[in-house]
Amino acid sequence: MKSKLADICDFAKEKTDVSGLDENCYISTENMMPNKGGITRATNLPSTVQTQAFSAEDTLVSNIRPYFKKIWYAQSDGGCSNDVLVFRRKKNVHPRFLYYVLSNDAFFDYATSTSKGTKMPRGDKKAIMNYPVPNISWNEQCKIADILSNIDENIEINTAINKNLEEQAQALYDELFADSSFDATLADLGTVVGGSTPSKKHPEYYTDQGIAWITPKDLSNDSSKFIYHGENDITELGLSKCSATVMPTGTVLFSSRAPIGYIAIAANPTATNQGFKSVIPNEDIGTAFIYYFLKNNLTIIESMASGSTFKEISAGAMKTVPAFIPSNDKLCQFQDFCEPLFNHQKSLESENTSLSQLRDTLLPRLMSGEIDVSNIEI
Repeated sequence: MKSKLADICDFAKEKTDVSGLDENCYISTENMMPNKGGITRATNLPSTVQTQAFSAEDTLVSNIRPYFKKIWYAQSDGGCSNDVLVFRRKKNVHPRFLYYVLSNDAFFDYATSTSKGTKMPRGDKKAIMNYPVPNISWNEQCKIADILSNIDENIEINTAINKNLEEQAQALYDELFADSSFDATLADLGTVVGGSTPSKKHPEYYTDQGIAWITPKDLSNDSSKFIYHGENDITELGLSKCSATVMPTGTVLFSSRAPIGYIAIAANPTATNQGFKSVIPNEDIGTAFIYYFLKNNLTIIESMASGSTFKEISAGAMKTVPAFIPSNDKLCQFQDFCEPLFNHQKSLESENTSLSQLRDTLLPRLMSGEIDVSNIEI
């Protein structure tokens, strides 16, 4: 038997003073991560006197482009923009159960199908509250919430470890290279490679089982530091015959438009579309240095972009980005530090991918009753 979402929750309507908020407790669609990735720290606060309030245990969902699957389970009180929906449970509804009802891909598919607008679709709040939900007892709600939250807690632990490792690598970069003077260009550090699109005569290149061919959207949907995409060896598929450049493992992927500045490391041989100006590191420079150099000089790179409709940095301009060539001693010290750190980060990201897939596989089966939790002891 099904109920409506309106039977288990309401939209929160309270307001809060912006003067009482900071960047750690303000949520907007910009600092919500896609694909259920949680949130990051806000870059600024709204200019209004008041904004939408939320409380701990509320579930926040971005109402712009629902297909991005931006959702967060609030762990503290705060404020959010009007484009973020705040769902608050009703009596006899477990807060985490509500969160998982809304985390189900079926909910995002429903919100997308009933949304309004084409260029920037927004969820229809009235239609959203008609979303069908299962009637599940309190005890079963608790068990479902416990099963899924245990998985999410492991993901959060791995993410926190990776964040700490990233901070360690950044701290060493600052210590070794912060006082360096620009005396070279990016072209002296590696080969700058522009992307291209494989021929439509080879549709197999555009499947998950085909080549690793990525766009900036892939990086916006996946915040991983190391990007795997495609299951086959693209050199064996003859990608080079389609005028697309194959870049080796360890290439630093850099989006050059829409927007500028997504950065990741190719974990397998890959190719990109025209929205990239990636860097294949020189052997004596290495991936780690290129990766952190680009991260720490985004402002300079963005200032060299041109264009009216949207900004883009050309391959020619990318090659002339001011850079420096560190001493061999410093490069070796940095590379020796980063190599095991990168391997650990890569391992934790891979584990998180597996955990996310497990959670997203279990969730609809738990909600539908296909997996009976009534006799499970937790």
